[in-house]
Amino acid sequence: MPNLKAVRSTLEARKEHLLGEISALADMRPGSLVERFLKCGKAGCRCAQPGAQGHGPFWSLTRKVEGKTVTRLVPAGEPQDVVRRQVDEYKRFRTLEKELIEVCEQLSDARLEAIGTAPANLAKKGASRKPSTSRSGGKSKLS
Repeated sequence: MPNLKAVRSTLEARKEHLLGEISALADMRPGSLVERFLKCGKAGCRCAQPGAQGHGPFWSLTRKVEGKTVTRLVPAGEPQDVVRRQVDEYKRFRTLEKELIEVCEQLSDARLEAIGTAPANLAKKGASRKPSTSRSGGKSKLS
């Protein structure tokens, strides 16, 4: 079994590295940047021809806000490049966040083991030996 002190030291170093990576992140935003082509609906337009791609490309940023999908048009060119970098940076943040949570959980378990409380011995829901007894008196007094 590896030395607990060495394991904790390695996990602490990884945690510090991840925190440094997170603090160095640039501007970010959640969502998806999507290239879209639209048809205008005019019968004589080139976009109405069979197999035509449509007008565009137009770029839109889509994300959820309070359970609703919000779409925002993004101009092509430099603004589109900036938004793409921000979306990519957000994805990087989410990856680092998940890894940090895993490392912190492992570090917490290692610290518990060091004080003699192994994670396997922690109380688990439904692990009580004694069955619960009902305290309800049966029928409700309101009925």
